[in-house]
Amino acid sequence: MHNDILTIGPFTIHGYGLMIAIGILVGMHLAEKSARANGLSDSHTDNIVYTALAVGWASSKLTYILINLKDFLADPMSFLSSSGWVVFGGILGGILGGYLYCRIRKLDFREYFNLIIPYVALAQAFGRVGCFLAGCCYGIETTLPIGVVFPAGSLAVSGVRLLPTQLFSALGDFCLFLILRKTYRNKDTRYKTGAMYLILYSFGRFMIEFIRGDVARGFIGVFSTSQFISLFTFAAGIILFTLLSRKENKTV
Repeated sequence: MHNDILTIGPFTIHGYGLMIAIGILVGMHLAEKSARANGLSDSHTDNIVYTALAVGWASSKLTYILINLKDFLADPMSFLSSSGWVVFGGILGGILGGYLYCRIRKLDFREYFNLIIPYVALAQAFGRVGCFLAGCCYGIETTLPIGVVFPAGSLAVSGVRLLPTQLFSALGDFCLFLILRKTYRNKDTRYKTGAMYLILYSFGRFMIEFIRGDVARGFIGVFSTSQFISLFTFAAGIILFTLLSRKENKTV
């Protein structure tokens, strides 16, 4: 919950950015090792990640703008320079970026998608720890002993005990990473890894939103923006998983 890790002169290392950087670097390193172990190109793996990050960044910001369109139109520059993002927009944009790279380079997208996706979950786990340090994505007020009081100056409401939903999400993402890694390492389930990510991440994100306390993330009807998107990504994961299972059954 202390976002300023180290200050040297005019430069400050922020916990949020540091944890995201660590997550990306660790994820890329492990994805490279997995690519080499499975006969895939580690250089293409890196390039897919770079492309996914670029497109995902733009998509995350665009999604944030769209769900706050009235405020954006009133003051566009404040939105473009703000730290507002929508994680789901980044995920979907990242997948699109990876697909486009594979399409252009004539690579098998499903090979790299299933290879990389476990490490996306791992990077997200680090990112959520960064959220905790910054105070964003905080939970509802609670009297439970697991509640956390954030200091003044953090992005969370200070002075009251809040559920540390960031740490709940980090733990969930790390468990998801372990599940996906095991799924990928099993040759019988390898090509279902991406579908499993869509199903499990969407379900977890849908549920955690019920105890989130930051109302600025936007709502569509009774659902938060992320819950609304989760409905579609969960359905997409189920459909993909079912199609892959049917394909397996036909080849048996």
